[in-house]
Amino acid sequence: MPLIIFRYLSRQMLQVMLAVTSVVLLIIMSGRFVNYLAQAATGTLKADFLFAIMGYRIPEFLVMILPLGLFLGIILAYGRLYVDNEMTVLSACGLSHHQLLGITMVPAVGVMLVVALLSLVVAPRGIQKVESIFVEQDALTEFDTLVSGRFQKFGWQRVTYAETLTDDRQQMNRVFIANRNGDSKNTGSMTLLLAQKASLEVNTAEGGQRYLILDDGYRYDLTPGALPLREIAFEHYGLRMEERRSGKEISKEQALPTATLLASDTPGHRAELQWRVSLPLLIPIVVLMALPLARVNPRQGRYVKLLPGILLYLLYLALLMSGRGAIEDGRLSPDIGLWPIHILFLLIALLLYLVEPGKLWLARRRAGNA
Repeated sequence: MPLIIFRYLSRQMLQVMLAVTSVVLLIIMSGRFVNYLAQAATGTLKADFLFAIMGYRIPEFLVMILPLGLFLGIILAYGRLYVDNEMTVLSACGLSHHQLLGITMVPAVGVMLVVALLSLVVAPRGIQKVESIFVEQDALTEFDTLVSGRFQKFGWQRVTYAETLTDDRQQMNRVFIANRNGDSKNTGSMTLLLAQKASLEVNTAEGGQRYLILDDGYRYDLTPGALPLREIAFEHYGLRMEERRSGKEISKEQALPTATLLASDTPGHRAELQWRVSLPLLIPIVVLMALPLARVNPRQGRYVKLLPGILLYLLYLALLMSGRGAIEDGRLSPDIGLWPIHILFLLIALLLYLVEPGKLWLARRRAGNA
């Protein structure tokens, strides 16, 4: 009988956890993909790197999502059992409050081990791959990310258009380049370049600096709202290609192996190490919080405590992130670190967990005295 109950409760909890995790992962990946897609459309990021970056970042996303999925899985799955009076039947069959905690902790420990593996080993390796992709991306110029037949904006200074582009990306035809001069997009003159063709050349004397050589075209210098317009015809015109810097959402510490963080005493490294340890460590604490939050009256419905539970979880996560930032900035000693936050929420979880048994104990005592 206990094995049957264990399988039934674990299956109910894990099914909801996987469903919640899948939905949240899809939402987060969609948001990140749209962000990277926008960078690819503007030429800041090469389109060939999109799916590789998303694939390598999945473990990083799962580290954040799995604890939340487990937390909501317990609340939703056990909440349904309380609403359908199944928990009442199980309690009548001898399932105590502490036995329910033990049954829940067994799959939770498995999830905690998975999160620990992802946080300490897999996610840093994935971020290292993403970092190497960004390094390769930063070595490219806007010519490497140009798409034929499309106006592409590079920062606020330059708009480039090429009607056709060869397969080896070494030459483009019928080129238009608008370059704004000055330190502000609202002031300064503008240079327009029109050329029949353009090719990329590398100047070894300048350490491999690349230039876009435009052939058979015109240069127009003008100031918006003012005259005159200066026109210059040219046979060859060299335009220096600036390296593009893609927008990154990861830090150097995130890409370091855990063994390197263990051997370091710098605040940034210790903050990252404590963050990686905190993610699996919060799982048993949120399990303690989720069990009392899942207990609802059948008349109330299964979702009555869902919002307070989510707010409590988000507060926990926000304090951990704030503590991590404080350690990195030197406002909090690494020796104190994130451990007081875990202790605080462990006390909150124990208080929530012991409220119902405490009420039952007081009721029995009063009944005995009566």
